[in-house]
This record gives sequence, C-alpha cells and structure tokens, in this order.
Amino acid sequence: MSSRRTQKKTKKRAQRATSNVFAMFDQAQIQEFKEAFNMIDQNRDGFVDVEDLKDMLASLGKDVTDKYVEGMVGEAPGPINFTMFLTMFGEKLNGTDPEEVIKNAFACFDDDQTGKINEDYLRELLTTMGDRFSDDQVDEMFREAPISKNNFDYLEFTRILKHGAKEE
Repeated sequence: MSSRRTQKKTKKRAQRATSNVFAMFDQAQIQEFKEAFNMIDQNRDGFVDVEDLKDMLASLGKDVTDKYVEGMVGEAPGPINFTMFLTMFGEKLNGTDPEEVIKNAFACFDDDQTGKINEDYLRELLTTMGDRFSDDQVDEMFREAPISKNNFDYLEFTRILKHGAKEE
C-alpha cells in the first residue's frame, strides 16, 4: 500500500461540471454524497479512480474484474472529483439522458452524419413534430446554440448541455 502512495501519477484537470449541480440537491443530500465520496476515495487524493473503486468494493467483500471497474469509471467524461461525482448522481437520479442518447436523437435527422443539421430544417422539426416547441422556445434554444453558416452543430450543443459552455 505504501508503494502506491509513493508513485506519482499525473492527473488531467477535471472537466468543469455544470454549475447548477449543487442546486439539484439540498444540503443534507450533498453532505451524504460527500461522505460517500470520501468513503470511496480510498487514497484521499480528491479523485475516485479504478484503484479506489476496487479497494472500496473489496472492503465490502466484492470481487470485481478490472474491466467492470474500468467501465464504471469510464462513465465519467474526465477525472471524478466531488463535483463530477455529484453531477453523475444528479444525472442518474434526475433522469437526464446520457450524452450518447442526445447525440443519437439528433443524428436521426442528420442524413449525411456530419454532426450538423440545417437550422431551418431543425426549426421545422421542433415546431411540427412530437412535443412541439413554440417559435419563441426555438429562438431561445438557438440564441446560445453553436450555429455556423446556417448549420446547427448538435455535437457541440450536446457537449454544452452536458458539460457547460467552454471558458473563454
């Protein structure tokens, strides 16, 4: 165990999770999540990684494969700090669709699979199909949307939805 502490591991900076993640839960819930996070973060480095999960599951008497644990950690878009941990639970508990599901929904209307949909075509789809948007709702969506040369970039839009806008 001491050899693991002496190894230096370079960590990527955690991606910034959506800023309203703390508004999704009350203070008591956040405190419970913090306690759970601290129990899982076995090496106390502020991040949950494969080794932390394996150690925690072993302490519960669970014998898991590396592939299983790596799959769990792989659900996060980056290193799992407390904010990312809370975001992941918020998504699971509040039923937001995973990133791939959102991308696939847009891709159904992207015949050329370019990652972009014509803005006018998307407006027509949103106002005439399924749970119809009003023109004002579409305008609001498009206001901050990544649109270039009359094409809506749904890959970037999905990234913004799930991870927030890029910092300038």
